[in-house]
Amino acid sequence: MVKIGIIDDEVLARKVLEEYCSKIDNFELVLSTGNPLEFVNFVQQNDVDLIFLDIQMPELNGMEILRSMIKPPKVILTTAYSEYALESYNYGVVDYLLKPIKIERFLKAINKVVASKITPPEKNTENEALQIKHDGVPVNIPFMSILYIQSFGNYLKIFTDARMYLISETLINITTLLSENFQRTHKSYIANLERVTKTTKTHLYIETTKVPVSAMYKVLVFKKIEALAKL
Repeated sequence: MVKIGIIDDEVLARKVLEEYCSKIDNFELVLSTGNPLEFVNFVQQNDVDLIFLDIQMPELNGMEILRSMIKPPKVILTTAYSEYALESYNYGVVDYLLKPIKIERFLKAINKVVASKITPPEKNTENEALQIKHDGVPVNIPFMSILYIQSFGNYLKIFTDARMYLISETLINITTLLSENFQRTHKSYIANLERVTKTTKTHLYIETTKVPVSAMYKVLVFKKIEALAKL
């Protein structure tokens, strides 16, 4: 059973997608909402395999939601605007549906999902380590030794208990290699939430370092920290 989420602040658009999804075998609609924050909270605590995500919404738009998620489910964007199409494919978006959505175009998008063999993302558990190349030499960095990662131009600085590694990589790509305890907190930072010792409304403290938390990521960051505290 493929668990489906729909997030769109237009009631009519949601109803159309709900009707279309009801015609597909093995689709189970687990959430349909026009509230971006409700969606963010839901996916933190529930499994969702595929989301139909609108772009233009209040509070958080679709692209902001995508940028905030380390390992998002499969995504089909739904919008009346096409200017985000190119950027969206950087986040593994399966398809991009322009409103008003016709059933034929909807089915074509669904076929792409089926072709991609939809499965929940797997956690990288091999040695519980981040595998990188540093100065051309393979290095395994245990996840728990990583404090935070900072974007530095075309490079990343990986700060660990022992040292800092400078590698040629992007935040988007490296997120696919990290465990679930890592979270984007800012356009330039990823934090290991298990290493957080103190929080404020705008920062996380990791050892003696203040890692910024921007408004875009605040809900996700503090929700995950709260969940970790309960474990």
